[in-house]
Amino acid sequence: MINWILPASVTLICWGVWGFIPKITTRYITPVSAMIYETAGAAVVGLVALSLVKFQPDIHIKGICLGIATGILGLTGALGFLFAVKSGKVSVVAMFTSLSPLITITLGVLILKEPLTLKEGLGILSAFIAIFFFTV
Repeated sequence: MINWILPASVTLICWGVWGFIPKITTRYITPVSAMIYETAGAAVVGLVALSLVKFQPDIHIKGICLGIATGILGLTGALGFLFAVKSGKVSVVAMFTSLSPLITITLGVLILKEPLTLKEGLGILSAFIAIFFFTV
Protein backbone atom coordinates (compact mmCIF):
# COMPACT_ATOMS: atom_id res chain seq x y z
CA MET A 1 0.00 0.00 0.00
CA ILE A 2 1.22 3.51 -0.77
CA ASN A 3 2.52 5.17 2.43
CA TRP A 4 0.13 8.13 2.33
CA ILE A 5 -3.12 6.17 1.77
CA LEU A 6 -3.74 5.12 5.39
CA PRO A 7 -3.13 8.53 7.01
CA ALA A 8 -5.05 10.25 4.20
CA SER A 9 -7.96 7.85 4.75
CA VAL A 10 -7.97 8.63 8.48
CA THR A 11 -7.97 12.34 7.59
CA LEU A 12 -10.84 11.87 5.15
CA ILE A 13 -12.96 10.13 7.78
CA CYS A 14 -12.07 12.55 10.60
CA TRP A 15 -12.68 15.64 8.48
CA GLY A 16 -15.89 14.17 7.08
CA VAL A 17 -17.29 13.61 10.57
CA TRP A 18 -15.76 16.94 11.71
CA GLY A 19 -17.86 18.69 9.06
CA PHE A 20 -21.06 17.07 10.30
CA ILE A 21 -20.86 17.33 14.09
CA PRO A 22 -20.92 21.18 14.24
CA LYS A 23 -24.41 21.28 12.74
CA ILE A 24 -25.70 19.37 15.76
CA THR A 25 -23.39 21.18 18.22
CA THR A 26 -24.66 24.63 17.19
CA ARG A 27 -28.22 23.53 17.97
CA TYR A 28 -27.25 23.50 21.64
CA ILE A 29 -24.50 26.12 22.02
CA THR A 30 -23.28 29.19 20.14
CA PRO A 31 -20.53 28.89 17.51
CA VAL A 32 -18.10 30.77 19.78
CA SER A 33 -18.81 28.39 22.69
CA ALA A 34 -18.43 25.44 20.33
CA MET A 35 -15.03 26.81 19.27
CA ILE A 36 -13.91 26.92 22.90
CA TYR A 37 -14.73 23.23 23.34
CA GLU A 38 -13.26 22.38 19.95
CA THR A 39 -10.02 24.04 21.03
CA ALA A 40 -10.06 21.96 24.23
CA GLY A 41 -10.36 18.86 22.06
CA ALA A 42 -7.46 20.05 19.93
CA ALA A 43 -5.39 20.54 23.09
CA VAL A 44 -5.93 16.86 23.96
CA VAL A 45 -4.61 15.83 20.54
CA GLY A 46 -1.73 18.28 21.00
CA LEU A 47 -0.78 16.64 24.30
CA VAL A 48 -0.81 13.22 22.67
CA ALA A 49 1.42 14.54 19.86
CA LEU A 50 3.72 16.14 22.43
CA SER A 51 4.05 12.81 24.22
CA LEU A 52 4.91 11.11 20.90
CA VAL A 53 7.99 13.32 20.64
CA LYS A 54 8.82 12.75 24.32
CA PHE A 55 7.91 16.36 25.14
CA GLN A 56 10.80 17.62 22.99
CA PRO A 57 9.36 19.10 19.78
CA ASP A 58 11.70 20.36 17.07
CA ILE A 59 12.72 23.97 17.55
CA HIS A 60 13.23 26.15 14.48
CA ILE A 61 11.91 29.70 14.43
CA LYS A 62 10.45 29.50 10.90
CA GLY A 63 8.84 26.14 11.64
CA ILE A 64 7.40 27.41 14.92
CA CYS A 65 5.97 30.56 13.30
CA LEU A 66 4.49 28.60 10.39
CA GLY A 67 3.01 26.04 12.80
CA ILE A 68 1.39 28.79 14.85
CA ALA A 69 0.07 30.45 11.67
CA THR A 70 -1.38 27.11 10.60
CA GLY A 71 -3.17 26.77 13.94
CA ILE A 72 -4.55 30.30 13.73
CA LEU A 73 -5.78 29.77 10.17
CA GLY A 74 -7.23 26.35 10.96
CA LEU A 75 -9.16 27.49 14.00
CA THR A 76 -10.31 30.71 12.32
CA GLY A 77 -11.61 28.60 9.44
CA ALA A 78 -13.27 26.23 11.89
CA LEU A 79 -14.98 29.16 13.62
CA GLY A 80 -16.23 30.43 10.27
CA PHE A 81 -17.49 26.94 9.52
CA LEU A 82 -19.38 26.85 12.83
CA PHE A 83 -21.12 30.14 12.04
CA ALA A 84 -21.93 28.94 8.52
CA VAL A 85 -23.50 25.62 9.57
CA LYS A 86 -25.46 27.32 12.34
CA SER A 87 -27.64 29.03 9.72
CA GLY A 88 -26.91 27.09 6.53
CA LYS A 89 -27.41 23.53 5.36
CA VAL A 90 -24.45 21.43 6.46
CA SER A 91 -24.41 19.69 3.07
CA VAL A 92 -24.07 22.95 1.14
CA VAL A 93 -21.63 24.57 3.58
CA ALA A 94 -19.45 21.44 3.60
CA MET A 95 -19.43 21.25 -0.18
CA PHE A 96 -18.61 24.94 -0.54
CA THR A 97 -15.81 24.88 2.03
CA SER A 98 -14.45 21.67 0.52
CA LEU A 99 -13.19 23.84 -2.32
CA SER A 100 -10.40 25.00 0.01
CA PRO A 101 -7.90 22.59 -1.59
CA LEU A 102 -8.15 24.73 -4.73
CA ILE A 103 -6.40 27.48 -2.79
CA THR A 104 -3.82 24.97 -1.59
CA ILE A 105 -3.27 23.68 -5.12
CA THR A 106 -2.92 27.20 -6.51
CA LEU A 107 -0.38 28.13 -3.84
CA GLY A 108 1.52 24.89 -4.49
CA VAL A 109 1.71 25.63 -8.22
CA LEU A 110 2.57 29.34 -7.88
CA ILE A 111 4.89 29.32 -4.85
CA LEU A 112 6.31 25.78 -4.69
CA LYS A 113 6.33 25.35 -8.49
CA GLU A 114 4.59 21.98 -8.21
CA PRO A 115 3.41 20.83 -11.63
CA LEU A 116 -0.30 20.37 -12.33
CA THR A 117 -1.15 17.57 -14.75
CA LEU A 118 -4.02 17.63 -17.22
CA LYS A 119 -5.75 14.89 -15.24
CA GLU A 120 -5.46 16.91 -12.02
CA GLY A 121 -6.72 20.02 -13.82
CA LEU A 122 -9.75 18.11 -15.06
CA GLY A 123 -10.39 16.95 -11.50
CA ILE A 124 -10.33 20.56 -10.30
CA LEU A 125 -12.73 21.60 -13.06
CA SER A 126 -15.04 18.73 -12.11
CA ALA A 127 -15.03 19.95 -8.50
CA PHE A 128 -16.11 23.42 -9.63
CA ILE A 129 -18.90 21.96 -11.73
CA ALA A 130 -20.07 19.76 -8.84
CA ILE A 131 -20.12 22.70 -6.44
CA PHE A 132 -22.10 24.78 -8.95
CA PHE A 133 -24.78 22.12 -9.32
CA PHE A 134 -24.82 21.37 -5.61
CA THR A 135 -25.30 24.97 -4.49
CA VAL A 136 -27.76 26.35 -7.07
